[in-house]
Amino acid sequence: MTERTRTALPRDVNAHLGRTRLAIGTAMVIERGWPLVLPILVVAGLFLSLSWLGLFRLLPDMARLVLAIAFGLAGLASLYPLRFFRLPTWSEIDSRLEQANALEHTPVQAQTDRPSGKPDNFADALWREHQKRMAASLGALGGDLPRTGVPERDPWALRAAVALLFVCAFTFSFGPMGGRIGDAFRAHAAKDAIPPRIDAWVTPPTYTGKAPIFLTADASREAPVITVPEGSELSLRVTGGTGEETLAFAGAEGEARDIEPNSAGAVKPVSTSPAVAVRQFADKLTTPGTLTLKSGADDLGSWAFAIVPDNPPTIRFVGEPKRAANGTLELSYQIEDDYGAASAKSEFALADQQPPDARPLYAAPEMPLALPRRAAADKPVKTNRDLTEHVWAGAPVELTLHATDDAGQAAKSETKTFILPERPFTNPLARAVIEQRRLLGLDANAKRRVLDLMDAITLRPEDTIDNLSNYLALMSARTRLQMARSDDQLREVVSYLWQVALGIEDGNLSVAEKRLRQAQQALQDALERGASDQEIDKLMSELRAAMDNFLREFAQRQQNQQNAQMPSPGQELRQSDLQRMLDQIENLAKSGNRDQAREMLSQLQEMMNNLQAGRQQQGQQGQQNSELRQQMDKLGEIMRRQQEMMNETFRMDQMQRGGQQGQTDPFGEDGQQGQQQQPQGQQGKPMTPEEFADALKQLQQGQGKLEKDLEGLMKGLEGLGIKPGEGFGQAGKSMKQAEGALGKGEGDRAVGHQGRALEALRNGAQDMMQQLQAMQGEEGGSGQGGRSQSADRDPLGRPRATTGPDFGDSVKVPDEIDVQRARQILDAIRKRLGNALSPDLERQYLERLLKQQ
Repeated sequence: MTERTRTALPRDVNAHLGRTRLAIGTAMVIERGWPLVLPILVVAGLFLSLSWLGLFRLLPDMARLVLAIAFGLAGLASLYPLRFFRLPTWSEIDSRLEQANALEHTPVQAQTDRPSGKPDNFADALWREHQKRMAASLGALGGDLPRTGVPERDPWALRAAVALLFVCAFTFSFGPMGGRIGDAFRAHAAKDAIPPRIDAWVTPPTYTGKAPIFLTADASREAPVITVPEGSELSLRVTGGTGEETLAFAGAEGEARDIEPNSAGAVKPVSTSPAVAVRQFADKLTTPGTLTLKSGADDLGSWAFAIVPDNPPTIRFVGEPKRAANGTLELSYQIEDDYGAASAKSEFALADQQPPDARPLYAAPEMPLALPRRAAADKPVKTNRDLTEHVWAGAPVELTLHATDDAGQAAKSETKTFILPERPFTNPLARAVIEQRRLLGLDANAKRRVLDLMDAITLRPEDTIDNLSNYLALMSARTRLQMARSDDQLREVVSYLWQVALGIEDGNLSVAEKRLRQAQQALQDALERGASDQEIDKLMSELRAAMDNFLREFAQRQQNQQNAQMPSPGQELRQSDLQRMLDQIENLAKSGNRDQAREMLSQLQEMMNNLQAGRQQQGQQGQQNSELRQQMDKLGEIMRRQQEMMNETFRMDQMQRGGQQGQTDPFGEDGQQGQQQQPQGQQGKPMTPEEFADALKQLQQGQGKLEKDLEGLMKGLEGLGIKPGEGFGQAGKSMKQAEGALGKGEGDRAVGHQGRALEALRNGAQDMMQQLQAMQGEEGGSGQGGRSQSADRDPLGRPRATTGPDFGDSVKVPDEIDVQRARQILDAIRKRLGNALSPDLERQYLERLLKQQ
């Protein structure tokens, strides 16, 4: 039975038998080949591991060559056992299969064998029956695992050590000290002694705005002590040298510590030069002391540091929190910090104790605080926020301000207790709705009580509610409240009650006012976060539309008031002024001057607050305002004439001393102005002595007339109940002295007296303005919300025509010259940046300038 024949097994059994034979054959190939291949893998793994660990790079050339040859011979020797490898035969596979599955009577081999000798039908039939019975035992055959016998050959598992070394070396090769496979075949170049190069610098914290200090610069080497801000980052790098440099820091109080390098013995590979050792040190400077760099016993450098401490910020109120003219909360506060605060916030809390089982629907109101500019850090900051819609409005609250700097240091102000400003409602029905809204917002458990109150005010609507739409709105609010089940639904009812109250009180004007405030706040937020020009354009368009809508609604409301008095021409509200101010805000924002844009936007908000406060004092002054305006106009005319006379006296005195007619005077008037004030016949030629004497005489007469006009002004003010201050009396004396000096031809003394007279006039005018404000404050009392309406301002916050000229004590609004100058600077920067021949350092600096806008 040695000859093979085709198997007579079923197809499925035959396929399963074939797969099992393949698996058994693969296992036999592995167990015969693995012991023969393992020496090759061990030798290759050792070679790669030593290469990646950098051993060949560290060895001398002779040792490197010897080790490389040894590995080559070991590799060749490991190939010799491969000649003994042979593939398994089919009979060996079948025998292994029967042995692995513990089959008796060789059923697998029986399927391929056939009877020997002459063919015999009975023998053939008997053999086929035998194959069928043997095939029945082949239904569940399994494979076998390779048995390499390696553990018997390597009982100490040294192969595992080689594998572990291979993995570690592969990971190490990606580091700065890792070697390469080609190091075994590359000769080492001669190593030259490289002197150490020291680069050291101190980087102050970013929020300080200070530039890095290079310690190895000549200026820093000569300085005995280097002053740096607290928290500055020290960086020191040693390139070359022995690679054993150490860095130590000795504090001023005697404590010492070593600064460890970031990566000891790091190597920086250079393609054209030998490897250079680089040691980097980093530390944070928080205390004063001395930094010393050593290489063995040699000192490579030493630097002494003085630390500027970073003090915590301070924040305090400047005045009491108060209500603006339009009902918004106005806070004036001052934040001080060494390098400017990073953030500021307000914290509100109810002053009255709430019931323990109260369930408030709203948290404390939020009021973000604006930060002062670094250029004006010592000036108070004003922040306005409309909190009249919050349910806490009208309740006593406690307010504390918090500030935090970039170093994480926090500070808080004293706590102020005041009444949170609320929107005044004159309609009794609107006041009732607001009271119900407050009860529900402070405690959701008061729902039943609010329903009872709403039933009470809607009991007889024909007697208490004139407008049917208001009654329908109240009934809708009651239905919503009755059906509300969750806190979110109750909050929707509270918001709806606010809209109902506004509709009862103001109608459509309240909606326009709300849109205007939202547009102003959106533009303020965009300026603070440095929005793009496209976003500024969009927000400016929205603000213009909201302001136009508000002014239109406000004008219609003023016309509908029967007792409204027409304002005088000097008090008219002109929309062109607002449009001009909006244009200036937009131009400042686009030109990069965002700080001035925010200031002007705050001024615009204050003007709108004054406008919304109304013109309550228009009809109360009457004829007195007209007479007062005349006196103020006279005062302005006297000051103007005195200024011109002083300029002319100075010019005449310079001519008398031999000066040129075109010389510039110290009052900001150039020589051309003095020439324009000369008589027509004297321009372009020197004055004769007779003409000069006549000119001085005219000045003396004009000075005397000016003194008489001042006396008449003082009498007129006394008739209006205003006591002329000491400034006017001093001005009269100085005018008299100037008149006498002009009569004697002493121009220098006359100019001095005229200057003192002009300064005294300004002081007298300011004293008179204070008296006017005090008088109008007593007559008009405080305005809505506890803030007195300035008697010298119109609804837009500008000086009234009745109060005379502005004496220079108001806020300066940037003019067109500032905007044009800013645009010229930006255009010059962009033009220089577009020059392809500009150095890289200069281009980087110009790009930073453009980013800061």
